[in-house]
Amino acid sequence: MSVLDPAGYSVLRAGRTSVLLHRRATLVALALTVLLAATSLAYLCVGERFVPVGEVLKVLTGQPSSAELIVGTLREPRLAVGLLVGAAFGVAGGLIQTVARNPLASPDVIGISQGASAVTVAAMTFGVTSYAVLPYLSVAGGLIAATLVYVLAWRGGLQATRFVLIGIGCAIALRSVTTLLMTKGDYLVAQQAQIWMTGSLNGRGWAEARPLGWALLVLLPAVVWAARAQRTVGLDDETAVALGVRLGRVRLGLVALGVVLASTATGAAGPVDFVALLAPQIARRLTRTPQIPLVSSALLGACIVVLADLLARRLFSPTELPVGVLTAAVGAPYLIWLIIRSRTVRAAGGGA
Repeated sequence: MSVLDPAGYSVLRAGRTSVLLHRRATLVALALTVLLAATSLAYLCVGERFVPVGEVLKVLTGQPSSAELIVGTLREPRLAVGLLVGAAFGVAGGLIQTVARNPLASPDVIGISQGASAVTVAAMTFGVTSYAVLPYLSVAGGLIAATLVYVLAWRGGLQATRFVLIGIGCAIALRSVTTLLMTKGDYLVAQQAQIWMTGSLNGRGWAEARPLGWALLVLLPAVVWAARAQRTVGLDDETAVALGVRLGRVRLGLVALGVVLASTATGAAGPVDFVALLAPQIARRLTRTPQIPLVSSALLGACIVVLADLLARRLFSPTELPVGVLTAAVGAPYLIWLIIRSRTVRAAGGGA
């Protein structure tokens, strides 16, 4: 049974269970699902050799097809990694921006991705190049970086501007450490690390997709909890405390989950910059919800990565660009726009 709410929400009830849905957010999520399906289909069809839609569908449904090698072996696993990485970055960005209450607070801006990169590149320098191990090291690096930023930014509370500025400083320092490691290491290892640092899906397959998929599946209950916890974190501190919410623990849980998601995605594909910055903000503008919608953020993150990788493969064919180059080309101007806009809003508020 569905009960309509004039404020834009619908309450779905089945017996004693009820679910509150934002109607516009639900429609946006459905539209993004269709867009993602179309983008994924185009990704499997388009390449050096175009594969007809019918042949792609045969491969996906397990029927015999002459395109099995191209679609099933080469493109499909790479697509799976792109979908999972984009979704993880989208949710991670939404969680961290929610806690910081700042659209600039994404994992690649405040040092989390750089921490994951520094530890991963250090491991590569010492001869650890197995993709079965690197994701775990990336998570450890992201957690270390996030802990450092959180501790340095905490002054009786978590002030958004201080959190972002300290994060940017840590990101610069960690990127310098990564560069130093690359200059001191073996030339071939440095080249491999350089390619990984740009964020790329080239050469990724089921070996990267399966662990990432299992990790996201294990974290799914935590993401469901985070979607509910966002509502309390979005309240002002006095109201949340009056309602009995332990804000410190909730914020720490949201940040920890965001860090694990971002670091896991970084370990699978490298630091694909600005996806975690773009997806949550675009999703919020599309849905017009008080909180960042995590489902739409995940779908948008997946769309951005898959579309960017498709363009990276074909724009300068036969040369293949890393997907991180395309996402950075779009994300950097957006970051500049956000900074200018926030300064303009503050100036207008001060003038008032």
